[in-house]
Amino acid sequence: MLRSSLSAALLGSMLALGSAAPSVMAQANSPGASSTTTRHRVVFQVSDGDAGKWELALNNVKNLQKEAGNDKATIEIVTYGPGIGMLKRDSKVAQKIQDVVSSGVKVVACENTMSAMRLTKDDMLPTIGYVPSGVFEVMKKQEEGYAYIRP
Repeated sequence: MLRSSLSAALLGSMLALGSAAPSVMAQANSPGASSTTTRHRVVFQVSDGDAGKWELALNNVKNLQKEAGNDKATIEIVTYGPGIGMLKRDSKVAQKIQDVVSSGVKVVACENTMSAMRLTKDDMLPTIGYVPSGVFEVMKKQEEGYAYIRP
């Protein structure tokens, strides 16, 4: 008798928990549920020297800021390889890069690539940052839980 009472109580508890789960899941998945409490962290990799790819990446950043809320998103653009040329003072997207930096986005250049391309910090936009290795920076950000986007 005791055994069947315990089994019934256990079954009842499991059913109660099971019926609560869908409502909890619905709350967690509802639009805006996490945006009020979560700080979103995103790393963009831009290693293409094509101005069109940069336009796409910068538009993605603006859309992300708009949707998440500028105060709720930490965004970093990591640039290495051929993409680094777009961080030069005279690039086609220089002003747009300056604009996203002004909006709180961190834009960094790979010093390994700069060295290989014989670029100095004087060649680059004054508002960007630098990392020793762009690939390592992307990996580190992913290990820290950043979402990874490569437009």
